[in-house]
Amino acid sequence: MDPLSASLKVAASGLQAQSERMQVVSENLANAKSTSDIPGGDPYRRKTISFVAELDRNIGGSVVEVGSIARDPTEFTLEFNPGHEAADERGYVKVPNVNVLIEMADMREANRGYEANLQVIKQARELISMTIDLMRSQS
Repeated sequence: MDPLSASLKVAASGLQAQSERMQVVSENLANAKSTSDIPGGDPYRRKTISFVAELDRNIGGSVVEVGSIARDPTEFTLEFNPGHEAADERGYVKVPNVNVLIEMADMREANRGYEANLQVIKQARELISMTIDLMRSQS
């Protein structure tokens, strides 16, 4: 496979990975205040995503893939709210282990990674187009 096509494939795998990362972050943000429906029950648990580099023998290089989507094991915080439906016998409610600031930073980083991969694709397509134009002019 030629280097420009390989670049396209690598960047496309990066786009897919960052897209899935944005989905995980979006789910975390959407559930940042989701508590349990039963007294003393566990609320939404933050999801985390990890990536792995996989060798693609067709292009002779590595592409990025989602390694796993897991649940964050950090403890839930307790808020005193005796009137809440999820309050335990002491009046405390477990709240999700989602930190909105961390999620926003992760979203920004995923967005930048997505944009960088998109620029690689645009540049590779432009170079392919220029190559085709050069070949046409020599004919």
